[in-house]
Amino acid sequence: MAGTSTHSVTNQPPPLVGHDLFTTDRALSEAVERHTDPDLVDEVRDELSGLGRTSGSAQVQEWAVLANENPPRLRTHDRYGHRVDEVEFHPAWHRLLGKGVSAGLTTAWVRPAGHVRRAAGFLIWSQVESGNGCPLSMTHAAVPALRTDPGLAAEWEPLLTSTIYERELRPAHLKAGAVFGMGMTEKQGGSDVRANTTAATPLAEDGTYTLTGHKWFCSAPMSDGFLVLAQAPGGLTCFLVPRVLEDGTRNVFLIQRLKDKLGNRSNASSEVEFDGTWARRVGEEGRGVRTIIEMVAATRLDCVLGSAGLMRQAVAQAVHHCAHREAFGGKLIDKPLMRNVLADLALESEAATALAIRLAAAYDDGSERERALLRLAVPAAKYWVTKRCTPVVVEAAECLGGNGYVEEWGMPRLVRESPLNSIWEGAGNVQALDVLRALQREPGALDAYLVEVGRARGADHRLDAAVKDLLVELGELEGVEGRARRLVERLALVLQGSLLVRFAPPEVADAFCASRLGGDWGAAFGTLPYGLNLAAVVERARPVS
Repeated sequence: MAGTSTHSVTNQPPPLVGHDLFTTDRALSEAVERHTDPDLVDEVRDELSGLGRTSGSAQVQEWAVLANENPPRLRTHDRYGHRVDEVEFHPAWHRLLGKGVSAGLTTAWVRPAGHVRRAAGFLIWSQVESGNGCPLSMTHAAVPALRTDPGLAAEWEPLLTSTIYERELRPAHLKAGAVFGMGMTEKQGGSDVRANTTAATPLAEDGTYTLTGHKWFCSAPMSDGFLVLAQAPGGLTCFLVPRVLEDGTRNVFLIQRLKDKLGNRSNASSEVEFDGTWARRVGEEGRGVRTIIEMVAATRLDCVLGSAGLMRQAVAQAVHHCAHREAFGGKLIDKPLMRNVLADLALESEAATALAIRLAAAYDDGSERERALLRLAVPAAKYWVTKRCTPVVVEAAECLGGNGYVEEWGMPRLVRESPLNSIWEGAGNVQALDVLRALQREPGALDAYLVEVGRARGADHRLDAAVKDLLVELGELEGVEGRARRLVERLALVLQGSLLVRFAPPEVADAFCASRLGGDWGAAFGTLPYGLNLAAVVERARPVS
C-alpha cells in the first residue's frame, strides 16, 4: 500500500564529517611535533588544527563534491569571435583554492618551520579534493627557481607567498597574490625535456624573448604565470610566461583543448601553443634543467605528500566504516581477518606520513647534510610512496564492500586519483634512475642516508639485517640499471623502517619490520604474521573515537 515503509535503515556508519583531520591523525600530529622547534609547536599545532577542522567540515566536503562533479570548461573565443583562451571553473573549485592559499600552502619558503607546517597542511588538504593541489604545488615550487634571478624573485615572490587568492586575470603588479603553473613536456619528448623543440628568440630588451612552440601538458592554465622550458640560442632555458602583460593585454597563450583525464577532474590540464609569446628568461641560457631542479624536487615531495594524504583518507574511511558496521555477529573492526587488513593498510599510511614529514623537516634544516639526504631520499620516496598509494586505496575501498564502489561514498574519487602522483613529475623509472644518478655522482647523498638510518641501529634486528643486505646490494654495480626499481624500493623501505623504529609506538614498528623488512608477509594486504598487536595498530589509525 502507498505510504507503507518496507524497512528501516540500520547498520550504516555515520558520515565521517565534522572532525579535525590533523589532531585525529596521530601519526601526522606526532611527526609535526617532533620536527618543529619547541618554541613554535603550539602555534603550528593550532594552525594545523584549524585547517584540520576546516577540511573535515561538511561545507568543505560539499565543495569538494561540487568541484569534482562540475569539471572545468574551455572557452577559446568570446561571442564576437575574439580569442580569449579562458577556462571556467565551478565556484567550489575557486573556494577550495582560495582556502588552500589562505591556509599558507604556498608560504613555506618565508616562514619559520615553514616546510613542516606547509607539508602537513598539504597532506591534510589533499584529503579534501586533490584538483586544487596542482596550482598550490606549482606556486610553492616556483619560488626556488625564481630565486636564481633576484630581480624576478623580488617582483614575484611576494605574490606567490601571499595568502590572498585573486582569481581574475590582471597584470601581476595590480594583484595582491598570484598563482603559478608550469609547462615542461612536449609531445615528442615527455620526461626527456632536452628533446623539447619550442624555440625562444631573443628580443632587444635584455632577458626577454618570444616563444614559438607547444606544451603537451600544462595544468592550471588560468594561473598568473608559468615556468616553461624552451630552446634558446644557448640551449635549453627556463622562462617565465605571464598570462597578462604589464599593459593589461593578454599574452599569446593558445589553449588547444583540455585533457579528459582518469581522475583529478576538477583541475584543468591543457595543451597550449605559443606563437610569438612574450617571456622572460629565468637563470642563464642553456641552464634550464639546473634552474628548475629545486622546483622539480619540491613538486616531487608534494607527490609524496599528496599520496600520503590519499592513503590516510582512504584508511580513515575504511577504519571508520568497520568500526560501525556489524556483520556475522560483531563489529567488522573486531574480526581478526578484517583487523589484519586494516592494520596492514594503517602501517603503509603511517610509514608514508613519517617519511614525508621527515623530508619536509630536512628543507627547514637546510644544512649541507640534509640537502644531500634530500637528493637521494626525495626521488626514492616519490618512487615508492606514490606506487603504494593505488593498492592501499583500492583495498581500503574494498573494506566498504559494495558501498566502496559507489560514487556518493567518495572512495571511487580516491581510487581514480591514486595513480596520478606516480606519473606526475616523472614516472617510476625516471625516479629510480634519478636515485642511481645521485648514488653515482654525489657520494655525500649516500653518506647522509646511511647516517639517517644508522640512528636506529641496534633497535630492531630485522632493520639491522635489512641495512646490511642493502649495503651488499649497493656494492654490486653490475646490471644496476635493470634492478634500479628493486634497489630504490629497498632504500625507501629501510628509511621508513628506521623512522618507525625510532618514533612510532612499538606495535607499529614491530609489525612494519616483521612484514616489510623481515619478509613475513604475503602479496596482498591482510597477510601480516600472527602474534602482532594489530588491535593497537588499528586503533591508532582510527579517525574518531
